[in-house]
Amino acid sequence: MTLQHDLPTKTAAVIGAGPAGLMAAEVLAAAGVRVTVYEARPSVGRKFLMAGKSGLNLTMDSALDGFLPHYGETADTLRPILAAFDPAAVQDWARGLGQEVFTGSSGRVFPRAMKASPLLRAWLVRLNDLGVQLQTRWRWTGWDGDALVFDQGRVTADVTVLALGGASWARLGTDGAWADILQGQGIAVAPFGAANAGLRVDWSAHMSPHFGQPIKAVAWHAGDTTSRGEAILSAKGLEGGGIYSIARAVREGASLSVDLLPDQSVQQVAERLDKKRGKESHANHIRKTLKLEPLKLALAQEWARPLPQVPQALARVLKALPVAHAGLRPMDEAISTSGGLTFDAVDGHLMLSARPGIFAAGEMLDWEAPTGGYLITACLATGRWAAQGALAHLQRAG
Repeated sequence: MTLQHDLPTKTAAVIGAGPAGLMAAEVLAAAGVRVTVYEARPSVGRKFLMAGKSGLNLTMDSALDGFLPHYGETADTLRPILAAFDPAAVQDWARGLGQEVFTGSSGRVFPRAMKASPLLRAWLVRLNDLGVQLQTRWRWTGWDGDALVFDQGRVTADVTVLALGGASWARLGTDGAWADILQGQGIAVAPFGAANAGLRVDWSAHMSPHFGQPIKAVAWHAGDTTSRGEAILSAKGLEGGGIYSIARAVREGASLSVDLLPDQSVQQVAERLDKKRGKESHANHIRKTLKLEPLKLALAQEWARPLPQVPQALARVLKALPVAHAGLRPMDEAISTSGGLTFDAVDGHLMLSARPGIFAAGEMLDWEAPTGGYLITACLATGRWAAQGALAHLQRAG
């Protein structure tokens, strides 16, 4: 629902200047509401800019039915929200800001400029033209009656949109401190957990020459989750899309294995290994007969030494190599977090049931998705949805 410019006397406070908060501000201001965005950090969109440092993945070039399953058990809850601002709408929105987009070979959609900064600059110009006021270094600390309390003082507004993010990357402002405020009001918040996080691995010394190398053409398996994505081997462990995709299953206790030869069956691998070895070492025989890259052979030696001599047994190991790890990297290093404000605590317009006129959006809500544009798309979509709910609330209030 979009209202016309007939609310000039109404005010809105948006707390948090990430994608969800800025989208909420845009929708509210476009309807004529006087909007002020409050951001605790010295500048806006800090995590958004960091996410786009190596290429801003806005969304996926995907129909909604193929897009929604990536949100797991919250897909049904998010369906109307994402249907109202789907991947095609995200692309149109970016183009409307003068940022042409393109689709990569994996279906991921990026701005032509690749980085987030040109899009953010254009967005801030639009918001300024709409009359949105930005207040940085304003940290929200809760309520005093109906007033919003900040370090700098008290603010009243007709509606408020909370877009405070999750609990990762605290140095960029998303520290999850808001959870204590809401829980103090009796509002349900699910515990935070690391999502889209790397793995901690205590490597032996012989792995150090491989640090910084990508592990390609493998399949990671954790519980019912499989990922064909790449991972980077580092001194701390494993990072990258292939690992982020299985992070949730690992967090929930699933064992992790990697198939080093995912395009061949166990029998095919065994038959190749069964060739005469001659005077070659066992390691050289494996490398040559399977055309196995040195990094993959090093991983096999790291996690399954001594390697079986019998071809069938060795094939089974290489096809399901147990990954010895020490769990996920710390939550503050994760790209995103699980947990947050539960959907039971908000109505269908994302308004807090315990506080009428207060709406929530973005990563502070309890949903989880992999990288690949799913995070940013849902932040934009929930920000838009919460703002439209706030507009409907203002209209009802008269």
